[in-house]
This record gives sequence, structure tokens and C-alpha cells, in this order.
Amino acid sequence: MNEEQLAAVAAFTVRAGIAGKDEATLLRLFCERVVEAGLPLSRALVIIDTLHPVHEGRVFQWRSEVSGESEIREYGRTSGDNEAAANWRRSPFFHMLEQGLSSLHRRLGPETDEEFAALRNHRAEGRTGWLALIDRFRPGAAIGEMDCIYSAWGTDRPGGFADGDVQALERLVPALGLAAKSASLARIAETLVETYLGRDAGRRVLSGKIERGVADRIEAVLWFSDLRGFTAIAGACQPDQVLPLLNDYADAVISAVHEEGGDVLKLIGDGTLAIFARATCADPCRSALAAERSLRRRVASVNARRAEAGLPVTQVYLGLHVGEVYYGNIGSHERLDFTVVGPAVNEASRIAALCRSAERDVLVSAAFRDAADAPDQHCLVSVGRYALRGVQRPQELFTVSREEPGPT
Repeated sequence: MNEEQLAAVAAFTVRAGIAGKDEATLLRLFCERVVEAGLPLSRALVIIDTLHPVHEGRVFQWRSEVSGESEIREYGRTSGDNEAAANWRRSPFFHMLEQGLSSLHRRLGPETDEEFAALRNHRAEGRTGWLALIDRFRPGAAIGEMDCIYSAWGTDRPGGFADGDVQALERLVPALGLAAKSASLARIAETLVETYLGRDAGRRVLSGKIERGVADRIEAVLWFSDLRGFTAIAGACQPDQVLPLLNDYADAVISAVHEEGGDVLKLIGDGTLAIFARATCADPCRSALAAERSLRRRVASVNARRAEAGLPVTQVYLGLHVGEVYYGNIGSHERLDFTVVGPAVNEASRIAALCRSAERDVLVSAAFRDAADAPDQHCLVSVGRYALRGVQRPQELFTVSREEPGPT
């Protein structure tokens, strides 16, 4: 590759990054351009750590014989005593980090088979040359686990990469790394806001709705759930059992809500505040009732698994209400929360709290029943009138009948 070709590939890659191409597309376009410029590339691999509650990072892979998009896979934690950690410690990249290397070039042959298992596998697949690069961030610039970009490049040309090929990749890959880092940071921002604010709230924040005091007035089904007897259970548990217990039941609640198009806005200790709105649900009341049914199945499964392991079990009690709320940014100049506020939110909380005295797992308001369609109303059975704290008049509450609805 000559200087003009190098400059053209670098400029194209930077423009693609600025345009917001994702990592897989960036890798594919980059590889296609360098091959067009005459570099004998047959395989490429880019690894980027990230900031994600489950995955440590993502792997993007391109092969010359496979048309279309690059392959993508995610990997879990490589710390601790597990298979992923053991594989990482045997990898060329780990060796490079330990030795302080940023580049490792090998012409593949029998003599390299014993150096790393990865090199032996590459040679078995017909590759003759291999180059690994690590582009490190400056100290203090790491984002979670992301403190560098790893990449590996392979060729099947007889004799492997020429010295000029290696030099060209060493000059060009930082442009790809910068573009991939930009795409990854955008993905991290999306993951963080959706993880901590909720899916719909996160999307609204990323779309620019971050001004303090700006909120939409919406009508929504309000879901407020809690764990029955959590304080007593937590007091009797070993300290290291409390978080797994919360996680098990929170996963059941959140999965049920998300499955039916709802949005979880807040986790308050063992409690969960969620909404079902027209923006994400065709029929919010029906979606909330479907989520409640899904929740019961999930909790039964969690309880069976935990009981078999000799761990404490509980139930989730739930209050459902419908009303008008303000949905947006509330807080100070330094700290904002994107959530719902209004009397209806408080009423949903009060209704959920009455489940214990009413000896029910779910209670719904008269407003919810009135907003539901006739088939769903048929499943709701009155349990009488109750006084809600802070609400002037007693309210009639309903529970969900576990019998199959008859004809309407």
C-alpha cells in the first residue's frame, strides 16, 4: 500500500466512525478497503471490552470467504476461576499485556504451533501469517473494563504478511480503533441509561429530553410490587444471601414487565415501580394483567429452584392502578431522576401495601377495572372497600380471579 492508499483508507474509516456506523460494519468496511488496496487480508478480529452488567465485552470477526456482515459474539467475565478466565490467560493478548507489547507478528509454521493454541488453530485453517495489535488508552481514560482495543489480522498468502503489510496495519488500525471506540461508547451510553432508568425512559433521555422540570402528562397503568415479608426474611438470612434473593425475584418481576411491553422505572429496595403506557402497549391494562400472570409463573419457578437448594422463598404482591401522571425529569440541577410523579403513583403504592391485610397477592383499583376491556373485567373480583392512606374516600378494590374467564 502506498501513502495515498493509506491516507484514503484512514480517512474513509474516520468518516464511517463519525457517521455512526456500528463496530461490525466498521470492521467489514475497513477490511474491504484494505483488501481493495492490495493488502492480503483473509481474517480479522476486533475485541472491545465494555461496561455492561452481564457481558465484559464483544468480539467482531471478519472472514474474506464470508460475505455480508461481520460475526458478533459477547463474552462474560474473564476474572476469577472459570473457563473464560483460563482461556484468556492462555491467549496471545494476555501474553502481550504481561510483556508490555503492542504488536506481535508471526509467520505461521510448525515452530509456532506450540507457542499459542490460537496460532496452531490459524495454521490448521490455512493461514500463513498472523498479527496481533493492542491500542491502549491513556491512563485514566478507561471506561469500565475498556482500556484498549485488541485486534488480530490473518493472511493466507504464501510466506505470510510482508513487513510492509505489517507496517500498513500498524498505521491504519488506530483509525479503526478510534471509530470502534466511538461506536462502543454510544452503545455503553444506551446500555447504562436503559439499565438504570428503564428502556423507554433511557431512550427519551438519549433523544435529548434531559431538561430539568420538563415532563409529559400521560395516562398509564401503574405497577407497584413488593416482596412479602422481606424485612423478616432478610433479618433471618445470612448477609451474603440477601442480594441473590433480591436478584432472583427482581429478575422475575422485570422480565414479566418487559415481556408485555411495560417499563420498569425504579427499584426501591425490594419494590418495583413500572408503567404500561400507550407508547409501548396497545392495551396497557391487558398488558399489565398478562405481566401479572407471567410473574406468577416465574415466581413459582424461582420458589421451586430456591426451595430445592434450601434457600428462603417468598411471594410478590402487586398493586395495579391507572391514572394521569407526569413523566419526565424531576430533581436538582446536579441530580435528576426520569420517573413518574402524581397522586396516582402514591395510590398504586398504597394499594400494593394493602395486599397483606387483604390477604391477596394482587389488588387493582376501580379505575383500573373501569379502564379494562370487558373480558379482562370479567377476571376481576371485588374484595370490598378499603381506606387508602392519604386518600379521602375508601376505594373499592379488586383481585384477579385464577379461574378461566367464561363467555362474555
